[in-house]
Amino acid sequence: MNARQALAFVELHGVVLASARGQAPTLTEAIAGAPIQGSWWSHPQGKHIFAVLNAVQEHEDILVCRLLAGKLTLVHRRLWPALAALAATLPAAATMRVRQVHSARGKHVNEEIPLQQWLPPDAAAAAAGLSPERARAALGL
Repeated sequence: MNARQALAFVELHGVVLASARGQAPTLTEAIAGAPIQGSWWSHPQGKHIFAVLNAVQEHEDILVCRLLAGKLTLVHRRLWPALAALAATLPAAATMRVRQVHSARGKHVNEEIPLQQWLPPDAAAAAAGLSPERARAALGL
């Protein structure tokens, strides 16, 4: 699976886990084409998985957050209104954009951006028309 196909996978499912197993499909396993035993870092396709996962996480239509069980979760733009509609009922960490940045010392650190700072106005406006039930159903919660 290449980056374009992986992006289509996230768009199709709407909400996927980056690498953990849980209540949603797992992108790293989709990229590998099969379940991964142990860490994907040690998988024979580890470098390819890393490259594709990075490309998807950096795409403007993808939100990386901790929506599902505190694990890195990818949410496609089409579901951002549903996420915003439920924001008041979710832990703040669930709706924060997680970005990995390089520190001055060369270390990777996670930067977390609150919903109000990353949510586009059109998604916020669309959220106003969603009931909590419809929003939960759309997100698979």
